[in-house]
Amino acid sequence: MLRTNALTFQYNNGPAIQFPDILCQKGESWLVLGQSGSGKTTLLHLLGGLLPPGSGTIEVGGTDIAQLSPSQLDQFRGKHIGIIFQQAHFIRSLTVGENLKIAQELAGLPVDIAKVTTFLDRLNIGDKINKRTDELSVGEKQRVAIARALINQPEIILADEPTSALDDNNCDEVVQLLEEQAAAVEATLLVVTHDGRLKDKFSNQILM
Repeated sequence: MLRTNALTFQYNNGPAIQFPDILCQKGESWLVLGQSGSGKTTLLHLLGGLLPPGSGTIEVGGTDIAQLSPSQLDQFRGKHIGIIFQQAHFIRSLTVGENLKIAQELAGLPVDIAKVTTFLDRLNIGDKINKRTDELSVGEKQRVAIARALINQPEIILADEPTSALDDNNCDEVVQLLEEQAAAVEATLLVVTHDGRLKDKFSNQILM
């Protein structure tokens, strides 16, 4: 479950951004739709604990993440929140499998290579486990990013503009993939985008 109340954020001396209250139940899929500059990515960074709110609360599974210390927040995020960024960030010197194992270690969880293999197989990239990430295609990198976000079976999956650079066919495939994989781990999925093609694909929507 993801809940926000009276959430605001302010960059330097700019005006405070006020965000709508959010209540996303376990297993639901939500779309946050808005034009560039509307605060979508800022909202995603707040929900993921990457930015501290100016005011208000952000609850993930009943925990107000704004009240956690930096070290507590890092570990909580690793266990309970999966983030898929618009541009995937990997450790380029490591293999696909090693990048996923690092995600487990940073969350304070034991490395489970069987789980790594299972998630990569589920996304049809099991044969890439020993490849370096810079050897992958754009589509393969996107699937690895999804696997990394899901590997610790988070309660919340946040996806930042996952389809903006894709054609219509790949757009449909990625949305279906995100929803299927979120459902498989019973996670709440929240997609943040300006891509109007997604408007008809989600019944739960927040307009910025």
